[in-house]
Amino acid sequence: MEQEYSSILLENAVTALSRLPGVGRKTALRFALHLLRRPADEAQSLASAISGLRSGIRYCRLCHNISETELCPICSSPKRAQATTVCVVESVRDVMSIEATRQYFGLYHVLGGLISPVDGIGPDALEIASLAERVSSGNVDEVILATGATVEADTTNFYLYRLLSRTRPGIKITQLARGVSVGNEISYTDEATLARSILARTPFEI
Repeated sequence: MEQEYSSILLENAVTALSRLPGVGRKTALRFALHLLRRPADEAQSLASAISGLRSGIRYCRLCHNISETELCPICSSPKRAQATTVCVVESVRDVMSIEATRQYFGLYHVLGGLISPVDGIGPDALEIASLAERVSSGNVDEVILATGATVEADTTNFYLYRLLSRTRPGIKITQLARGVSVGNEISYTDEATLARSILARTPFEI
């Protein structure tokens, strides 16, 4: 295949950058040319930051949020006033969205996705067993199902409700109030709406 650019190094950089979500080859080329125009230490700083991200970031052993230590700052904080409440979310981005509301003071559990038979994603592919283990330990009084308002989220919520109710009969299981529009993901919901949805959460119903 004929080389697209006059430099193979530029072509390699564009190809690498275009693998990022939402970045096409034209945007990748603009990024690459911008880096070429900047001082060399800026490019080195970017490369170092990305390398540090991959080598230094791990996942919290309790909630599976991103962390630099065995326990993330949220799980290890003595200031979480509702430490017996666990908010179950799809992704790390959802943790960030809920934290931005400053209306939730409990802990989290990141599933790492949603159950989706069409895409071949079953319960075993998600962090569901570790959630059941947390609930069975007796240290959790309430589980908030905050997985959004999509078909996949509803499927996941139903599965979790059945599983956790069997794991620890009588445990309080709630869901976000429907201030979150049907079809929306948590990370795309504005902070005010999300805050109201958390505060006005309701018992989960089948």
